[in-house]
Amino acid sequence: MRAKYVMSEVFLGLWRNISMTVAMIITMAVSLSMLGAALLLYNQVDVIEEYYQTNLEVVVYLERDIDEATTEQIKEALRASDYVAEVKYESKEDAYKRFQETFEDTPDLVKSVDETVLPSAFRVKMVDIADAKKLIAEFQEMTGVYQVTNQREILQQVFDILGGLQKLTLVLALVQGVAALMLVANTIQVAAYSRRREVAIMKLVGAPNWFVQAPFVLEAVFAAVIGSIFAFGVLIAGKFLLIDGQFENLFKLMPPIEMQAILILLPILIGISAVISAITAWITLRFNIKV
Repeated sequence: MRAKYVMSEVFLGLWRNISMTVAMIITMAVSLSMLGAALLLYNQVDVIEEYYQTNLEVVVYLERDIDEATTEQIKEALRASDYVAEVKYESKEDAYKRFQETFEDTPDLVKSVDETVLPSAFRVKMVDIADAKKLIAEFQEMTGVYQVTNQREILQQVFDILGGLQKLTLVLALVQGVAALMLVANTIQVAAYSRRREVAIMKLVGAPNWFVQAPFVLEAVFAAVIGSIFAFGVLIAGKFLLIDGQFENLFKLMPPIEMQAILILLPILIGISAVISAITAWITLRFNIKV
């Protein structure tokens, strides 16, 4: 009987303050969307780094007029190095094919590059990519070598940018979260004030504090759960409509965002929003409203 009464009071309270309830749900959905995006980005940066760390190479570009004997010498020297796990020769033709595949969406750029311009190279997989500088020091000045590049250093700027986006998204999520919690507190205050006579009557008949406070706390939790479901829907829509849709070409060189990574966010968002909203509502009732 008590549970039935509490639940009826919850839905009655939400309906009485429908505009505040909707505002609370929308604010919660926006803040949780930002939080979910931040968590997703945080995880994806780690996935991208792990993906490229295992696929990063040191590329030894050869002189254009290098002869076969010098090419073979460099190849044997690379194979003999303790830092090298695998050596793969890439001819000028192979380099041009790779270039075409990489920039297939920009045909004008592909047409503007002559096939003979791209040099042949050795693509070297390292035992440990951290030893790339040592390998570069050994081969940079070798006869027949034009340039040695470490892909890790090239992509480090990308990782730094992603890290900055990580922090920015998290900060925005926290700001939105504070706004949502303030709105939760304000909504609970308004709801409690509008039902002050009912609260007074319950106190007079000896109702315990938890019974009086339960409907207000559950209102906040209910709004938070609805907001987290909306936020989850926004994240799914963002994956299919933006990342896998409109901006698919932009992200094709990176590992895809797995659906499992998004699905696991639903219980996290619901748990975080419900607990924090419940605590906020309880504190508001405990210290600001005498019930």
